[in-house]
Amino acid sequence: MTVHKGTAGPLGGLRVVELGGIGPAPFCAMLLADLGADVVRVQRSGPPTIPGAPPETGLLNRGKRSVLVDLKQPAGVELVLRLAGRADVLIEGYRPGVAERLGVGPDECLARNPRLVYGRVTGWGQTGPLAQTAGHDLTYLALTGVLHAIGPADRPAVPLNLLGDFAGGSLYLAVGILAALRQVERTGRGQVVDAAIVDGVAHLATLVYDLLGAGMWEDRRQANLLDGGAPFYDVYTTLDGGQMAVGSLEPPFFVTLLHLLDLDPGLAEEQYDPRRWPVLRERIAAAFATRTRAEWTEVFAGTDACVAPVLSLHEAPQHPHLAARGTYSTVDGVPRPNPAPRFSVTPPGPPGPSAASGQHTAEVLADWGL
Repeated sequence: MTVHKGTAGPLGGLRVVELGGIGPAPFCAMLLADLGADVVRVQRSGPPTIPGAPPETGLLNRGKRSVLVDLKQPAGVELVLRLAGRADVLIEGYRPGVAERLGVGPDECLARNPRLVYGRVTGWGQTGPLAQTAGHDLTYLALTGVLHAIGPADRPAVPLNLLGDFAGGSLYLAVGILAALRQVERTGRGQVVDAAIVDGVAHLATLVYDLLGAGMWEDRRQANLLDGGAPFYDVYTTLDGGQMAVGSLEPPFFVTLLHLLDLDPGLAEEQYDPRRWPVLRERIAAAFATRTRAEWTEVFAGTDACVAPVLSLHEAPQHPHLAARGTYSTVDGVPRPNPAPRFSVTPPGPPGPSAASGQHTAEVLADWGL
């Protein structure tokens, strides 16, 4: 593993080539960069395929260096192959077969560097009847059964694309890459990591399928402990239109909730009786409607009721706990999440800036000995 000067963190010295794309692949590469890897983003020449933040300000590009390449020209393909020859990891998120058609697929790259870990992330995977079909986070969630389990009883809710693209895709790709790197250390052989979002999302739902198989989960929305069916695991509206999230699952926490809401403590005996849930929900909702979100936040502060205010994206970085931990930082007046998780011996430095397309072409070629 070659070392790039100036890197810090547990992945310091790891060289990563990212073939520029959107969504899961850039986030996975950003995660590796946050943890100290030297990530070079190979940006294809031409206009962007979808609207978005420009490369020089986009947070998913932070901490990376940028090389501009024309993959329609043999010289551009050769440059990517030479970068792959010096890299530990290559990441791409193209539709299956695109990298091969461009001449930068696994066979070509591994021929240049047998130790390379070639990471691929797609919605449907590299094989299967839907492999060549377009899709998005929502459709991946739909086919895995996960979307069916999210939302109110009358219709599934449309969640953010965090669950599919980034949890089921990016994070599983990152885990696969790190596992493959461990195998390189043992055997000296690289390999291809096929991270399909549908596979990752299905795996994330292991607990739900476990409960379903044990007869402890109904296959319908808002009928279970963790899907808003239980009145002690839900969101309630306050007097001023704010919301409080209630997660009082365990009996001691539920008893504390009843006490702080000034409700009959005898209701604790009915906590796990679904027949009583409508009455419990009505009383809890009525109680929350008597005070503002700020007032309830003060009431529940420092208690073990597992109740928290629902904060906006602008409010969250200002919360005292998140501020104390440095979970966010602010750059040019815009909050951004800081790297996670934390490390006691090899903490990564603050994320580097984002780069304009091609900003580091000459620097990377010299630094990587090309």
